[in-house]
Amino acid sequence: MKKLVVVTAAAGLTLTGVGVAGAAGRQPTPTPAPAGESAQAVAAGVAWTPCPANDPIEGTKLQGLECGTLKVPLDYAHPHGRQITLALTRAKATDTQHYQGIVLLNRGGPGGHGRDLPTRFAKGTYGLPTSVGATYDWIGFDPRAVGASSIDGSGKGIICDPSFQAPGKARPDYTPASKAEELAWRAKAKAYAEDCGRRYGSALKYMTSANWARDMDSIRAALGQHKTSYYGYSYGTYLGSVYASLFPTHVRRMVLDSVVRPSGVWYDDNLDQDVAFQKRFEIFLTWIAKYDSVYHLGATHDAVKANYYKARAALAKNPVNGQLGPDELDDTMQADAYRDYTWVDHAQALSDYFVKHDAQPLLDQWGGFPTDDFLTQNNYAVYDAVQCVDRQWPTDWKKWDRDNWQLYRQGNKFLTWGNAWYNAPCAYWPVPGGTPVTIKGKKGLPPILIVQATNDAATPYAGGVEVHKRFPNSRLLVENGGINHGVALTPNGDTCANNLVSAYLGWGALPPNKRGADAQCDAPPLPVPGSASAKATSAKADAAAIAK
Repeated sequence: MKKLVVVTAAAGLTLTGVGVAGAAGRQPTPTPAPAGESAQAVAAGVAWTPCPANDPIEGTKLQGLECGTLKVPLDYAHPHGRQITLALTRAKATDTQHYQGIVLLNRGGPGGHGRDLPTRFAKGTYGLPTSVGATYDWIGFDPRAVGASSIDGSGKGIICDPSFQAPGKARPDYTPASKAEELAWRAKAKAYAEDCGRRYGSALKYMTSANWARDMDSIRAALGQHKTSYYGYSYGTYLGSVYASLFPTHVRRMVLDSVVRPSGVWYDDNLDQDVAFQKRFEIFLTWIAKYDSVYHLGATHDAVKANYYKARAALAKNPVNGQLGPDELDDTMQADAYRDYTWVDHAQALSDYFVKHDAQPLLDQWGGFPTDDFLTQNNYAVYDAVQCVDRQWPTDWKKWDRDNWQLYRQGNKFLTWGNAWYNAPCAYWPVPGGTPVTIKGKKGLPPILIVQATNDAATPYAGGVEVHKRFPNSRLLVENGGINHGVALTPNGDTCANNLVSAYLGWGALPPNKRGADAQCDAPPLPVPGSASAKATSAKADAAAIAK
């Protein structure tokens, strides 16, 4: 689940590793997978070599990791047919005495790259104790068509018409002022979908979450493991749910953090986002008003909101450098509805533009169009490729028009039409959608840990509740008042959630099974402008900490 378009941001606060005591090695060493148990029979495993010092896609982020590749079927119904390549990385366990097997990692999207992820888990960058991290092989992978995983032999993932996201000039206002403007946006979305069809043809129909889960099981089998553990954020929670439903006996431990509602996949879930993002945007505006002595944007929520839309109108009339218009402002500020560690910088940039008439800080926070940014363009192409085929989207634009105008007129103005155009290619996708996997707990599935913030906007709270019900032996950890997307082992710094997740990964500890939430943490306090913690977080902000 994602809508953030062109925002670039910064690397998250490095958290001190929490002390988690206990016997991380109480679980038995995983045994090799029996022949024929995997989605794809193991042929030759993965040959690991040191990752390059300067990877063509990830740059220096893979230093210290091992790299490898794995061939898997494009179509699992024909396992010996056309093969595609998955690119993998590994941070190998250093505590072999207490070895606990592999953990597959997914940051979300769909379309988020993953080969850089093992380092932060192995080294405890965001709060996992190194005593726990050392007992696992952490496996990063670029899912099919993502990053360095290729479906066409190119050695890279897919990209479609870059001008849809990066036209090189300020885009027309997301909110159409006329039928003609709405038709123009629809034409752009249709052209994008058609370009994807021309480039990748019938291969697009195999870009399903079910096939991504089968790819995960192929990785597990190729690494000689009977079971795998898994950590997924955002869309990665849906991918984990699909995997657990298809391969319940292959799951050892699983953490689903910031959870997609399966029954809403994907059209309804995106409508739900519009309401949740509006709520989060209002929280951000109230926070700005609290610090009017710093930002001078208004001492009340309503005053700040009015000034935001005045700034938006000014940008519509006169885009900065001809590029940063109202859509680009919304895209920048949308990051603030994902996480609070961008608030200080973004509020200051908005203040500089509106109060001081200095647009440079706002330009810096926006970051420009991703014309030549492979990962951003690739992320969006894969986002569409997966969501558009997991389930059939409405093809009658009258439904899109009716649903989005209804939400907009109910007061959900911040995200609604931007989200509609972000997803609009699915109305014209060149291959039909299918039937999603039924998400359901099955015999042999161990208890999984679900982590959910009550005010998450990208994956609203109802998603965590629903998945908890679908997996009856799961445990639900709720962050009360939490507003960040991605609760544990992220830059957000929730020590309570970090401790509970670390205990689960360390030795399988779970909270007692209760009615409703099984464990609760209070959300960390909101940032304070000028404080040491706010400055440290701002200096290290990282939009790639998790996929948005």
